[in-house]
Amino acid sequence: MSAASGTTPPSAAGSDVSAFERIANARRASRARLQQDAPVMARPSAPVTPPTPEPVPTVTLDKIGDFLELDFRRLFVWLRAGLVLALMLAVAGGVIGAAYGLLSKQRYTVTTEILINPANLQVVENDVYSQPGQVDSQILNARSKQRILTSGNVLARVVDELGLANDPEFFDPDQTASTSGAAVSGGKSDPKLVAQKSLAQRVSVAADETSFVTTLAVSAETTGKAILISQAMVKAFQEELATAEAAGAGRAAAALEGRLGQLKRDVQAAEEKVESYRRSHDLSASNGQLVSSQTMTQLNSEIGEAQSRVIAAQASYDALVASGVNGADPDPAVSAALSVLRDKANGLRQQIDSQSMTFGPRHPTIVRLRTEFETVSSQLRAEFSRTVGTAKANLDKANASLASLTARMNALKNNVFTDSESQVALRELERDAASRRAVYESFLSRARQITEREQIDTTNVQVISTAVPPPGRSWPPRTPVTAGLGAFAGFALGMLLAIAMGIVRDMRQPPNRSGIGVSRA
Repeated sequence: MSAASGTTPPSAAGSDVSAFERIANARRASRARLQQDAPVMARPSAPVTPPTPEPVPTVTLDKIGDFLELDFRRLFVWLRAGLVLALMLAVAGGVIGAAYGLLSKQRYTVTTEILINPANLQVVENDVYSQPGQVDSQILNARSKQRILTSGNVLARVVDELGLANDPEFFDPDQTASTSGAAVSGGKSDPKLVAQKSLAQRVSVAADETSFVTTLAVSAETTGKAILISQAMVKAFQEELATAEAAGAGRAAAALEGRLGQLKRDVQAAEEKVESYRRSHDLSASNGQLVSSQTMTQLNSEIGEAQSRVIAAQASYDALVASGVNGADPDPAVSAALSVLRDKANGLRQQIDSQSMTFGPRHPTIVRLRTEFETVSSQLRAEFSRTVGTAKANLDKANASLASLTARMNALKNNVFTDSESQVALRELERDAASRRAVYESFLSRARQITEREQIDTTNVQVISTAVPPPGRSWPPRTPVTAGLGAFAGFALGMLLAIAMGIVRDMRQPPNRSGIGVSRA
C-alpha cells in the first residue's frame, strides 16, 4: 500500500519535475552515494523508519538557492574528470604558443624623444605668430604640434619619401584585396592610402606631463627600417611645421596684398583732392608753406630794413645840414671829398692866420694863400651842395621804398586772409590724405615683412634623443613566454570545459528518488 502510494513512476516524475528540481535531486543522490560508500562503523545507529510519501516537487526560492550554492566536492569531481583533457590542451597551447613565437612576424620598436617648444624663434619683432604667454596656451600649442607629428600629411610625406607603398610590410596587394573586397567589386585600393593606414597603426606618441618632451615610438619588422621611418617622420614633422607656418604667413601676405591696391587708389584720390583744391584756390606752397604767407613774411622783413634805411638816411641828412659847409662831418663815410676839402680849407685858414702875424695883407704869400683858400672854399661849397643833394635823394629813395613795401603789404593782407580761410579746408584734406598714406605705407611695409618672413623657418623643434636599436623585439614576446602563456591558456580552457561538461552531465541526469530515500534513511 505504502509502496504503491509513495513511489511514482519515473516517466510521471520526469514530466512533473523541472530542470532545477532534477539538478537538486541529482545533488542529493550524489550525497547519498557518498554516504553509502563511507564505512559502516561511521554510520550512526538509528531506528529504521518506513519511507514516507514525498510531496509533489515544486520550484521554490530555496531550491534555486540550493542549486546556485557552490559545492566544492562536486566541483572537485568535475575538475578531476577533465584533468586529462586540460593537460592535453595545455600541451597543445604551449606548442601553439612556441610556434607563434618562432613563426610570427617580428616587430621592433624604436623611440625618439623630441622637444617641442611652444614658442617659435624670435627672428623679427611683431611676428605674424604671437608668442604664447600663459601656461595653458603653451601646453595647448605644444599638444597641437604633437598632434601634427602623427597627422595624415606627415605620414603621407614619409610614405612618399621611403616608398612604403612598395613595401610588402605596409602594402600587400593580395591581403588588401581579400580584406577590403576590392577584387570582388572590381575596384583597386590606393597603395599609398593603405600604406599610410598601416604606418599609422605602427606609430604612437606619448607626451611627458612635466615637460614639453614628446616620445615617438615606431614599430617595423627590422630595426633598420624602424630607425629609418623614425628619422623620416621627424624630418617630415619639421617640414610640415615650417610649411604650415609659411602657408599662414603667405595667406596673411596675400590678404595684405589684396588690400594694398584699394589703399593705393584711396591715397591717390585723397592726394588728387588736395592738389585740385590748391589749384582752384591758388594756394601755391613751397616747403610746406603757402607762397602768400612766405611773401608776407619776407615783406615784413623788408619793411623793417626799409624803415632802418629811412631812419639812417634822415639822421645823415639832418646831421649834414646841421653841420653846414665848414662844420665837422659826423659821418665821413657820407662824402670822402667833402672831408678832404674841409681839412684842406681848415689847413689854409690856419696858414693864413699864422702868416698874417708875420706878413702884411698884400704880401705875395698871403695873397697866394687867400687865393687858394677861396678856390678850396668854392669847391667845398659845391661839394657840400652835392653831398646834401645826395643825402636828400637817399632819404627820398628810402621813404619811397618804405611806402612801396607798405602798399604791397596792405594789398597782400587781403589775399593772406583769404588764403588762410581756404587753408583750413586744405588742412583737413591734407590730414585725410596723410592718414590714408600712413595706413597704406604700414600695410605695404607689413606685407613686405611677412613675405620675407615666409622664407624663414622659425620652428623650435629639437631632437634630444635619436632612435637607437632596441635590446630586443617588441612583438611577439620571447618564445618561452609565449609557450608558457599558451600552456596556461590551454590548461585554463580545459578546466572550463571540464566544469561545463560536469554541469551539462548533472542537468541531463534524471531525478533519483530512491537515492534520496536512502540518504534520508
